[in-house]
Amino acid sequence: MPRRHEIPATPEGMVWGYLDSASPPVLTVESGDSVTLHSFPAGGKETLPDDFSRVPADYLHALNTLPPGPGPHFITGPVYVKGAQVGDTLQVDILDVKVRQDWGFVSILPLLGTLPDEFTDYETIHPTIDRDGNFCTMPWGSRIELSPFFGILATAPPPAWGRCGSPVPRAFGGNMDNKELRAGTTLYLPVFNEGALFFAGDGHAVQGDGEVCITALETGVTGTVRLTVRKDMRVKWPFAENATHLISIGLDEDLDDAAKQAVREMVNHICARTNLTRNEAYMLCSLAGNLRVTQLVDGNKGIHMMLAKSAL
Repeated sequence: MPRRHEIPATPEGMVWGYLDSASPPVLTVESGDSVTLHSFPAGGKETLPDDFSRVPADYLHALNTLPPGPGPHFITGPVYVKGAQVGDTLQVDILDVKVRQDWGFVSILPLLGTLPDEFTDYETIHPTIDRDGNFCTMPWGSRIELSPFFGILATAPPPAWGRCGSPVPRAFGGNMDNKELRAGTTLYLPVFNEGALFFAGDGHAVQGDGEVCITALETGVTGTVRLTVRKDMRVKWPFAENATHLISIGLDEDLDDAAKQAVREMVNHICARTNLTRNEAYMLCSLAGNLRVTQLVDGNKGIHMMLAKSAL
């Protein structure tokens, strides 16, 4: 029977700022098992509110203990999934994601974001989070409904790539910052290492498509995923679906090329799931597919396409 596991919110189960196939597994599970894990906001002590009593003790402990890497993200893992081999697909069913603290931060930072030359009055704010009401309150008074998710979901990169900084999403997934990858969504990731070596982190309470200023509402989250090895499915690139839509993902420094990749991936998956020709799938994407800007700020920009399953 599938088992449920939990990785405690301690530095021993995390890395800070990188993804690396050489990282030793913090947990080993069977295919089909579920894992509950925790994540802290990205960034260092400069992102904290002035009142340290609001900062969870385990978060402070991680800040004081973990050696920082080339990126700002706290990432839990890796999880070794028995039976996963190079070339397989790891199916990640996102079962639940909840915010675990009562504040988050939003920043404008030097040389980052979509308009770095126009916004040089650098600032960090700390919206209050009402977890029971499922909303945050901005300093100017408006409320925004929460939709929490992990900004980073990944398998370990190929060993030849060495240690990859956490900011840039790639073929293994990583910092995709895709708000559609929330509870109820299934993500498919290519496996580049024995055991898949699954990571998750970078908690977001809510984010708009684009993530234009550089951050979402960065916060701590707790989530549960089910990890299943798929030997009957081959993906070379992250792909997702939920109950109603297929979700293709494009990542590239050039937004045009990211869009081309999202379209190409959707055409490939339509053809794999139906009897449509490539021409027919391409035309279907033009009529029923919706391209959205995932994020503009992570080195490789993101475009994703949403295609209603009812259109297939």
